[in-house]
Amino acid sequence: MAPLTIAIIGCGPAGLAAALLLARQGQRVAIFDRFIAPGPVGSGLMIQPTGLAVLAQLGLANEVVRRGARIDALQGIEEHGKTVLDAPYTALGLAGAYGLGIHRASLFAVLLAAAERQDGITIHPDHAVTGSTCDAGGRRLIFAARDPSAPFDLVVDASGWRTLFDPAPKGVLPFGALWASLPTLPGDPFAGNLLEQRYRRAAQMAGVLPIGTRPDLGTPEVAFFWSLKADDYPAWAATPLDDWKAEVLRLWPDLAGLLARITTRDQLTFARYAHRTHPCPVGERMIAIGDAWHSASPQLGQGANMALLDAWSLAQGLAEGRTLDEKLRLAASWRRDHVWLYQWVTKLFTPLYQSDSRVLPMLRDRLLAPLSRRWPAAGVQAQLMSGLFGFPLAPLGLTPPDYAGLSASRINADASGESHS
Repeated sequence: MAPLTIAIIGCGPAGLAAALLLARQGQRVAIFDRFIAPGPVGSGLMIQPTGLAVLAQLGLANEVVRRGARIDALQGIEEHGKTVLDAPYTALGLAGAYGLGIHRASLFAVLLAAAERQDGITIHPDHAVTGSTCDAGGRRLIFAARDPSAPFDLVVDASGWRTLFDPAPKGVLPFGALWASLPTLPGDPFAGNLLEQRYRRAAQMAGVLPIGTRPDLGTPEVAFFWSLKADDYPAWAATPLDDWKAEVLRLWPDLAGLLARITTRDQLTFARYAHRTHPCPVGERMIAIGDAWHSASPQLGQGANMALLDAWSLAQGLAEGRTLDEKLRLAASWRRDHVWLYQWVTKLFTPLYQSDSRVLPMLRDRLLAPLSRRWPAAGVQAQLMSGLFGFPLAPLGLTPPDYAGLSASRINADASGESHS
């Protein structure tokens, strides 16, 4: 078949990964982004084994690992010092497995550089997409203050959960989070290989995630986050910064040094989240991937990983289907069960950690926490955390990452003095 002309809306991880995979098939890809200079939004994220498997297929896993921070477990402690969440990657039974904390800017930089090197990809910044039309010639994009695009054989919506192409309610969650990327210093009382969280019931949560080193800074960082209801944000903005810090320190005194590095509110970004699933991710000459198809609370840390899996599935569908309709149907069908599963799991688990409930945290601490340390619950918990619950890799022709090879690559980078966390 002749190469397809494909428009991708959004220059995030989903859009860039899809562009790379499709261009390597020989398709002609144009990425449209509303920002004048496309860039990452947010602070830190987790790359799980699922996402790392896709990055390995792209040939980018070694570089991403060198820029990130190895995470061996997620640990959560409630306000009185009791460990209520202990989820090590060793419970997966997958030799050498780990997660990767990384700054969004680092992941974005790796994907963008690869896209800029790849033949067949053009990036169009400052193109805010407001809609599209479809006729026999293809699907055209409509822009704010610009003429419509030429017709494309396919449009991929990777514009995130605020997508304009799903008119259904967005399901915005009551809890969001304040985020900051902060440098680490010798003597900081944080484990460099853990995602650490502290809880006061489910109404307050503080977290620290090592996110490696951005090349332009050269200093290891952590992502600090503090859960906050959107309705409470105006009151927080009017509260003296030191008063808010005192509230955080009452929950987690060891954060004193880290909070001292927050000197202005400008260092903190408030993020909103939505729990939604597009009822029809496939349309005429169009498909939604990533958060434009499905979005959820970041509690399980799956957003970027699900997006990478969607991009891989789209490329596989285009390679194997005979007609465009069949290609898109295959791409969505291979991901539908895993998406459905994690949407429900996230919906069930999030209120245990972010809600006004007093009963659910008691259930979490007194029943679920002890059970999670026993077989087979420990393995199931690790599967959920890693994104491997539901066995998503094999149906897509993917295999778990080569952790031994990735570790050797990082050791070699250490020896040669390359920039890393």
